[in-house]
Amino acid sequence: MRMTGALTSAGVVSGDEVVVPAYDSGELARAVVAAGATPVFADIDPLTYCLSPDTAGRAITSRTAAVVLVRRFGYPADTASFAELTAAHGVLLLEEEDSEGLGGDVAQRRERARYLDRRLVGVATPAPADGHLYQRYVVRVPGNGRPDRDAFARLLRRRGVACDVPVPIPVHRMREFRRDEWVLAATERAADETLALPSLDALSPAELRRLVSVCNALGGLLQPA
Repeated sequence: MRMTGALTSAGVVSGDEVVVPAYDSGELARAVVAAGATPVFADIDPLTYCLSPDTAGRAITSRTAAVVLVRRFGYPADTASFAELTAAHGVLLLEEEDSEGLGGDVAQRRERARYLDRRLVGVATPAPADGHLYQRYVVRVPGNGRPDRDAFARLLRRRGVACDVPVPIPVHRMREFRRDEWVLAATERAADETLALPSLDALSPAELRRLVSVCNALGGLLQPA
């Protein structure tokens, strides 16, 4: 794994801890284990899905060797805050780009994202951020968490709209990493509510309009209990 090599080259050794996000596929945590270290999970910023500086800071201990900051879905990460945090604790800062959706026409994606932001109702659209690349257009489905999000996704697919759950199981809840003391509320809520809509690069103008029509027709069906 590329990150395993980066950790090893940076001097991370057995017995070290590495702070990573739990809102992830698990590959990053496995790379930490492959380097001989122990992954320690921190919570995310609920707006950007990147690590929160505050929770990452609370996860740092005397055994921490590094913090890995992932730019998720094209959101810009708060690199300046993390550089200050890691410098204050004397630990390494490593950064990784969420590789899915790299490439394509960023200006076109941003234009299409703005269109969806204006037109979609019944779902929470991505929080605006300067420099957002919109590698994936990820919404939150309101209602009662995972059951309603999953029902919404099934209905979209039946109507021919591709979608997927970006993080079906947060890493700190996977069997290989689970420990009862991990309580990461923003991560768990994001895993229950988020849904990635089709790649903005692949949509024609007609498909973009149909996406809005289908989503808006379903959005009003989901209301909190």
